[in-house]
Amino acid sequence: MRIGSKSENEFFLKLNKRNEIIQENFLKLINSVTKTVDTKVMLGDSTVKEINTFDPKNVEGFFNNIINSLIGWESQGVSYSYNDDVRRIFTKLEVREGNYVISIHVSLQFHVLLYYKPVQKVIDLQKELSEIIDKTSTSDSKYSDEGNKIILQKLQDIGYDKINEQNLFELFYNDENLSKILSEKIEGSQENETIEFNNRKKELLNQLDDLLLEVFQTSLVLIDEQRLVNGEEGCLCNIDLEYIENNSKQGLFDLGLLDEKSQEKIETRLNQIFEALDA
Repeated sequence: MRIGSKSENEFFLKLNKRNEIIQENFLKLINSVTKTVDTKVMLGDSTVKEINTFDPKNVEGFFNNIINSLIGWESQGVSYSYNDDVRRIFTKLEVREGNYVISIHVSLQFHVLLYYKPVQKVIDLQKELSEIIDKTSTSDSKYSDEGNKIILQKLQDIGYDKINEQNLFELFYNDENLSKILSEKIEGSQENETIEFNNRKKELLNQLDDLLLEVFQTSLVLIDEQRLVNGEEGCLCNIDLEYIENNSKQGLFDLGLLDEKSQEKIETRLNQIFEALDA
């Protein structure tokens, strides 16, 4: 049962008020640890601009402080999730009191933008790469045509007179040895100068990758789990109360079952969270 949900139960309404203050404090602290700084970056066209970013390590440190403050709670530490340009830092903790489990999930979701470091080396590498691309444009086209002829000839040699793109993909996927043979034949058809240019092109691209700079951006708003799953920027602070029945957690249960002793213990645990997030 998500604390903060609508209810007419007097004790649960009391928990909801405490939860509101906890969320307000959490948002203030997230605002503090994601304080942005100005940094210079370089765009693909060599333009240098100044943008804002924050340090995710500060968020990780904040979440670790929560873990260390909630003594007696179980946690698997701070975790990261990666999905293209969206990242998430989160931690989940829980503690059992009699037949009840109180858990808290805090999370920050943010976007990662890639730029180049504003250094002369980036410009030099891009210039050399552009020159190589210009030199190899004709040979690359010739190489592609030659490669297609080699593939068709090899397929005819092994009995494939007619084959579509999907069948070709499946054939290469299922026959690594055939893919290797064709790659070697195609590479062997290249002129030495072209091979050298292509190898240098790979080196330049790798060096440019090493000069990439990650910039982090988020929105300082509280979001729910659905918006989190949808990849929206923001932070989350959810507290749940569950009932243990037959060794299984039940999210829906009769709040009237909460006796006075259980209520006191649950309140104590929420006060622990409040103290850990007392801004």
